[in-house]
Amino acid sequence: MKKINLPQASKLTSPNPVTLVCTQRPDGGTNLATVSWWTYLSFNPSMIAYAMAKTSYSGEMVRSNGKVILTIPGTKIAEAVMGCGSATGRNTDKASQLGIELMELEGSTIKIPTHSRVAIQCSLKEYHEVGDHYLYICDVEKVYGNESEEALFAWNGYAKVAPARQGE
Repeated sequence: MKKINLPQASKLTSPNPVTLVCTQRPDGGTNLATVSWWTYLSFNPSMIAYAMAKTSYSGEMVRSNGKVILTIPGTKIAEAVMGCGSATGRNTDKASQLGIELMELEGSTIKIPTHSRVAIQCSLKEYHEVGDHYLYICDVEKVYGNESEEALFAWNGYAKVAPARQGE
């Protein structure tokens, strides 16, 4: 083995899950941000965690209103998912700009992409500073699934997204 850095390791551990963090903006609209890391923490009680850069507008929205929905996007919006990770939603309606059709979930004011394999509706329990990111720990309220949507994964150190069956 040879010594490598963490970005190089992320290429060697592909594929990785891709998630769209859906939050509510102050104007009532939905902001979408691509994140590359999330995990199940507990099944009883149901909890998940995900990490976002400290500068993230979506993180700011979660910290201010305590609500978030993590979705596993479907392959039909692969190109848009990459776009959601390369621009801020602070001054941009990414869903409209990138042509992402949104749908409502019962009991939530936050909308999600119609083409989602899984949606995990959460309340923020706590968050912690972890270097240049915050780690968000969330209580899961409801979970929805759509087996007809094929999930996206990150490949090549998050340089592209594709279904797991496509590989590199």
